[in-house]
Amino acid sequence: MNRISTRLYLLAVCLVVLNTSFSQLSVTAQAGGLKFLGDVGKKGNANFFSDMRLGYGLGIEYRIGKVLGIGIDGMYGKLAGTDNDKSSHRNFQSTVMGGGLNLFAFFDKLGDEEKDVSPYIHAGFGYLLFDPYGDLRDKNTTLYQYWNDGSIRNLEESTANEPLSTVIKRDYKYETKLKDSSASYARNTFYIPLGVGAKFKMGFRTSLRIGVAYNICMSDYIDNYKSGGNDSWASANIGLNIHFGKKAKDAYSNVDFNAVDNSDTDGDGIKDLDDKCLGTPKGVKIDGKGCPEDKDEDGVFDYMDKELASKKDARVDGDGVTIDEEALAKRQLAWDSLSSERSEGFNNAPSITYLQDIEAKTKEHQVKSGKAAAIPADLIEADYDKDGIISAGEITKTIDGFFEGANSFNVDKINKLIDFFFEQ
Repeated sequence: MNRISTRLYLLAVCLVVLNTSFSQLSVTAQAGGLKFLGDVGKKGNANFFSDMRLGYGLGIEYRIGKVLGIGIDGMYGKLAGTDNDKSSHRNFQSTVMGGGLNLFAFFDKLGDEEKDVSPYIHAGFGYLLFDPYGDLRDKNTTLYQYWNDGSIRNLEESTANEPLSTVIKRDYKYETKLKDSSASYARNTFYIPLGVGAKFKMGFRTSLRIGVAYNICMSDYIDNYKSGGNDSWASANIGLNIHFGKKAKDAYSNVDFNAVDNSDTDGDGIKDLDDKCLGTPKGVKIDGKGCPEDKDEDGVFDYMDKELASKKDARVDGDGVTIDEEALAKRQLAWDSLSSERSEGFNNAPSITYLQDIEAKTKEHQVKSGKAAAIPADLIEADYDKDGIISAGEITKTIDGFFEGANSFNVDKINKLIDFFFEQ
């Protein structure tokens, strides 16, 4: 027992040392039941779980990407089996200690978010030490004698011994080291673990593990009895996994939320979260909501208003200047006329000649008035010759570019371009 305890201690030390050498590791400590599946225990056991024994495990894992992982583990426990049949009364119990290498497939990080509950599978290769003992005698060293009536007595079964024998009970103290009389076998073997389980995320870099495994041995002597195929055992475990690696960064790990909450991009003294008028020019007087003053309440801020005392409810243009009703009526009449002309000359019978006529009138008007309408920023791309005027040729070139995928225009922007062509 001291030898086994020493080896388990050394294994634990090795795992701790390995853990300090890597940054993406986790440690799992677990406990559960071990059920022997071999020759002894097949005959006459009323309860399948009566021979189950406790086992303990300690493992360290290294994650490779989202799915794969590799692990080193150690286990310590006992395997046992008992036959309760007229043809066989064998029993054994063996302390076992082993360890090995496992390849894991985890499914917790598939998808956009890490799952709170997810399955995993594993398979590997391990090495096992075993040493079977039998419960053959009671506390008085009396050899158990199994009689056909199901009793255990201190004398061999015979008519003569019936009145002389005494019924005794098994003490389940495995005091006798078992050996094969015909062969000297190695009390160690390799084994192959195959397992499945579920991982339950608990937070604080911990998760609960519940799993089962089937372990195939390369020896048929774990129960000291060779008959047929090799022995094996099943295990069911529950454990705690603790991750010691660096926490994965999320999309906002580098964002200073405190700075965002307190940012004031236009420097007017009002936080952006509370500012109703972002982008106020520096030095402009503002109200409590971050908006520039508008004393005449005409909808144009004072710093942009060219008529600071417009009458209440007066119609104003973009500069805050009162619009002359007569001029407005003329503008509306001109627009209606232009709209009618456009509908008849362009929508009903579009032609490049018609567009060229409109272009000529536009240039004539601009020469007389000395004004040229500013091309909106999102339409400047269509002013290929950079003369500040959208020409008929530039409209057709833009439409051709739209169909060829050579510009950023879409149907809405082309309609807007045509509207501006008639309005400029």
